[in-house]
Amino acid sequence: MEHQRPRTVTATRYVTPLREGGSLPAIVEADDDGLYVVKFRGAGQGPKTLIAELVAGEIGRVLGLPVPDIVFVELDAALSKAEPDPEIQELLKSSAGLNIGLDFLPGSLAFAPAAPARIDPVFAAHVVWFDAYVMNVDRTPRNPNLLTWHGKTWLIDHGAALYIHHLSDDFLSRSAAPFPQVADHIFLPFAAPIGDVSSRMASLLPQDAIEHIVCGIPDSWIAASRGSDPDTVRDRYATFLWQRLEKRAVFEEEAERARACPV
Repeated sequence: MEHQRPRTVTATRYVTPLREGGSLPAIVEADDDGLYVVKFRGAGQGPKTLIAELVAGEIGRVLGLPVPDIVFVELDAALSKAEPDPEIQELLKSSAGLNIGLDFLPGSLAFAPAAPARIDPVFAAHVVWFDAYVMNVDRTPRNPNLLTWHGKTWLIDHGAALYIHHLSDDFLSRSAAPFPQVADHIFLPFAAPIGDVSSRMASLLPQDAIEHIVCGIPDSWIAASRGSDPDTVRDRYATFLWQRLEKRAVFEEEAERARACPV
């Protein structure tokens, strides 16, 4: 089945902030009557966080991992007039246009590995592989970014993935870079051998699937963060991701060493 790009909804009401997030996310109601956890392009971390959220989250969904539905959220600056908090007012004004949202999971609980025997080793290996591939530094015991909902563990908040795009526009040379942060991954102690899942995960990411995901990055996010031609930047992301997939043995071997010899 062809992967469908996120649909676009329009924000109709700012419900409540989620103060624990560094990017000042919030629960927002949209014109489809849905509730979404929205990250705003006007937050201090900027549009690159939204790019990472979109690209990593959609890759996770293509891999069959439980990532909540992702949507683009169109925001009118006029929505800020109903907010008494000056900080929120300013955030909404500066975020007019397209933002990103994840389906809100009502009643979900923060994940706590109190019973390690219940963590499926193959699922754990899939998540470790995915996070090492997209260079996601935020899946640690201190900040797992996992929710338990309806008996399933859900992966959320991928804005810290692809962190190298914050370091330089020329990140293609880093496609084969190791990912030492994998040693701190919350699932690594429970994971099956990482090499055991490599072929399956890679087979789910053909080059056209990667290009399809990256082509969904809005022009406005690229222009705001880079000032470059949007197609050139999208090509850079797609090439980086494809090259990293081809050279995956680097991060797989590093993950396996950390799994076999925990610190």
